[in-house]
Amino acid sequence: MAGNIVKEKIAAGARVIDVRTPAEFKDGAYPGAVNIPLSILPVKMMELEPRDKPIVLYCASGARSGQGARLLKQAGFTDVINAGGLDDMPE
Repeated sequence: MAGNIVKEKIAAGARVIDVRTPAEFKDGAYPGAVNIPLSILPVKMMELEPRDKPIVLYCASGARSGQGARLLKQAGFTDVINAGGLDDMPE
């Protein structure tokens, strides 16, 4: 079910953010994803505005992307989805 929502968001132009480390990102990432590691996400939030544009986050397992989603929501981003791990991302 969540996979369909993620697919719809991406099809509608959501930003796809990979919150893994640059080394993990280099080893393989979702097509079109931007690498913003969780550790620097708070500093990079301004680059993700407007705050109502859909954002899909993923990492390796879903833990870091869950933290990232919480950070963004607390900062006022209104359409944020934790897609889980890279393996959970739609084809």
